[in-house]
Amino acid sequence: MMKKALVMGASGGIGFAIVSELAARGIQVVAFARGKEKLQALFESYSNVSIFPGDVFNEEHVRKASVGIDVMFHAISFPYQEWEETHMQCIQTIINVAQTQQAKIALVDNIYAYGRQSSIVTEEAIKEPHTKKGKIRLAMENKLKASSVPSLIVHMPDLYGPNAENTILNETLKSVISNKKANFVGHMQVAREFLYTVDGAKAIVELALRSDTYNQNWNVPAVHPITGEQLLEIIRDITGYKKKVRTVSNAMIGILAIFSPFMKEMKEMMYLTEEPVILSGAKYESVIGTLPQTSYQEGLQQTLLWLKKRG
Repeated sequence: MMKKALVMGASGGIGFAIVSELAARGIQVVAFARGKEKLQALFESYSNVSIFPGDVFNEEHVRKASVGIDVMFHAISFPYQEWEETHMQCIQTIINVAQTQQAKIALVDNIYAYGRQSSIVTEEAIKEPHTKKGKIRLAMENKLKASSVPSLIVHMPDLYGPNAENTILNETLKSVISNKKANFVGHMQVAREFLYTVDGAKAIVELALRSDTYNQNWNVPAVHPITGEQLLEIIRDITGYKKKVRTVSNAMIGILAIFSPFMKEMKEMMYLTEEPVILSGAKYESVIGTLPQTSYQEGLQQTLLWLKKRG
């Protein structure tokens, strides 16, 4: 039974979607993030959402935000170049508080820990990450599993959606909305997965509401893999955008990495644009039921509308 939940990273794309999904189901939600103004702007109209501006590295802040909660949703992201210093400390703080509050943890995870995979990836796939960030994500998973806290680890591919600002696709969409020349990261002809945040939120909340889903890994795939060319066709159809789109290649990222710490970190993940990890949703569908799967047409339309409103 979940009567009250804490969403950490509530001002991000997937965090915002999780808060919205929980609130829609009548659950009391504490929305936790650093920025008070953004939290207020996002959730001021939600009657069953209270905001808590705080620092995840301050255990006292997290404890105060967690009073009376049943599930802690970890949807916090950090800049790539800060991962080594932040992620393990963050997960330890959340575990400590969950133990004290006798709460469960639902972790929004990505696909990095899977490393290179040659076929569609099930939850049983052996995880041998070859990147620094993949190893960090696997260490987070292992720390969570080694604790006494009941937990869900939910793997999602690249995200897009309303308020999902720190995503690869958002950079393309922002340029489209302002009618500027857009960039697309990766090969335009390689089919990859992009998951609509609303679908990801529906899936993780559904998993978190059940008692038989914890202490397991779950994959939540996108509706289907899609190429950059196909995405662009949909975007042009929605917006009438006519400008050319520049492909940001691995080589280009490599040059930028010489000058930018972020691009240096981005470079090691570019293999995913050439050798995509495609998730299997068979486990979710056999245990829970049909996956939430919004079409790319509808998901992009809603995301572009959000961007346009916020100018």
